[in-house]
Amino acid sequence: MRFLLREFEKIICALLFAGMTLIGFINVVVRYATHYSFAASEELLTNGFLLLTVFGAAIAARRGQHLAVTIVQDFLPRPAARAVFVLSVILSVSLLAASAWFSGATLMNQLESGIRSYALGVPAWWYQIGLPFGFGLIIIRYLQHAAETWHPPQQTPQATPSV
Repeated sequence: MRFLLREFEKIICALLFAGMTLIGFINVVVRYATHYSFAASEELLTNGFLLLTVFGAAIAARRGQHLAVTIVQDFLPRPAARAVFVLSVILSVSLLAASAWFSGATLMNQLESGIRSYALGVPAWWYQIGLPFGFGLIIIRYLQHAAETWHPPQQTPQATPSV
């Protein structure tokens, strides 16, 4: 269970990417074999890329590889650098929380209106439902990285092997 919680977004990204690759391959085969296009592939791939981007951002946030400009922070004295770090965490979490809230509001709007997708005719909220969760996951992973950056884990000295 610990593995699943720690690697959740990687598993989702791998499954999404494998599914998108399969859909793209099927589209190419259908196009060359029948001279018709698998029209729903565009809809599925576009929404797959959106989810792949959000869950990939969670991976980057956990690793500390998210987009950041730290040149100012690097030249500041330690107390000022820590203050800038806290401010950046607050602003980043606020932006991600707003993104989660607005994507949740869009999801509720799609549920209430009954809007359907253009190619497959499935409820549009099927594609939207992962976004608020994904943004929430980015917040969690970003805060995990921020906590590790604020309090780096202590390195325990290795015991000297007995000879």
